[in-house]
Amino acid sequence: MNLRLLRCSILAGIGALSGTAWAESQEEELAKQLANPVAALISVPFQLNYDQNLGADRNGSHWILNVQPVVPFDLSDDWNLISRTILPIASIDGGLPGSGSETGLGDTVQSLFLSPKKPSAGGWIWGAGPVFLLPTSTDNSLGLGEWGAGVTGVALKQQGQWTYGGLTNHIWDIDGDTDINQTFLQPFISYTNSNAWTFTLNTESTYNWETDQWSVPINGVVTKVTQLEDQLISVGGGVRYWADGPDSGPDGWGVRLVATLLFPK
Repeated sequence: MNLRLLRCSILAGIGALSGTAWAESQEEELAKQLANPVAALISVPFQLNYDQNLGADRNGSHWILNVQPVVPFDLSDDWNLISRTILPIASIDGGLPGSGSETGLGDTVQSLFLSPKKPSAGGWIWGAGPVFLLPTSTDNSLGLGEWGAGVTGVALKQQGQWTYGGLTNHIWDIDGDTDINQTFLQPFISYTNSNAWTFTLNTESTYNWETDQWSVPINGVVTKVTQLEDQLISVGGGVRYWADGPDSGPDGWGVRLVATLLFPK
């Protein structure tokens, strides 16, 4: 091999290593953005939950696929509007009074967060705005089937590999037959390593003020940002434990699987 060919081979190898390092750095940054509910990142998460021990006899189970597109809108040099949608597709088996099973859509929760593009002087990232409950459920057993509205907010901090904070909302009914007065609380903490693995612990607790009843699943999930051909994607899974809930609600352990399509700008 002459000197020119040797130099070209070395430069090509350096270029390949640089490209790999850049890709790994991009994946790590995307993983950190995914830990931020109001990041300016278009994503489409598909979150599949399995829970068991439903119903009065505790013989029921359900699968719920939450389709959760997140779309940021650039309002100005200083502000973003983040749209977060949750559309449940549910299949319940054996947990319904008077019937064996039901499959269909649940009610949609639509949140809009007005969020500054830059963190505060103390490093906090926040967003706030309205939240709406849309009666998209195809059966009374899959949702309330009522219009609702309220307020939502999120605050978090990202320090190094750590992200911690909380998201909340409160929804009331709008002239419906069913009284809705519910608070949702989601404190979370996650750690993202240099290989774009993220380890997350959170709760997704709901308090029903009409029935004085908590529903408290605790979730532990591990995800990894990677690339399938030209598509960036985050995949992972974990377990959930129901610390509290209604008498006929899920009990004990469940499973969560997640796949998120990523569309960075």
